[in-house]
Amino acid sequence: MSKKANHDRQPHMVNKNARRNFELMEKFEAGLSLMGSEVKSLREGRVSFKDGYIRFKNGEAYLSGVHIAPYENAGPPGHGGHEPERDRKLLLHGHEIRQLANQVEQKGLTVVPVRIYFTRGKAKLEIAVARGKKLHDHRETLKRKAVQRDMEREMSRV
Repeated sequence: MSKKANHDRQPHMVNKNARRNFELMEKFEAGLSLMGSEVKSLREGRVSFKDGYIRFKNGEAYLSGVHIAPYENAGPPGHGGHEPERDRKLLLHGHEIRQLANQVEQKGLTVVPVRIYFTRGKAKLEIAVARGKKLHDHRETLKRKAVQRDMEREMSRV
């Protein structure tokens, strides 16, 4: 079996609420500074994005609000384990951090995690600059999906 086929089977976890609640504008790929038990837990797909967001502090970017479940075979936090809700440093270039921080300062924009995946054994986080959807945007999206579903249903009958 080739190594490339093995990489294709690596799990990737998607933040479904990001596309539902936000209009995604510009995407970036960032590395994650993780502990060993966090990587093992990610490989099992045990992550919850729930209220995840990216915050900026002292010229660095951090992933906050993402829950990575403790790895069962690791010890308690401080002894090989990790805190499930801790802030995790993002590995981005300085100009990318400045660009994202400037965009977040604009009214109505935020940076949200979209998905976590593995590339060449390294955990990567896809983040996006996003604008929150309003109620009428949600309704418009639902209408569009309903129309598309009806069209597909009619096409399958023919």
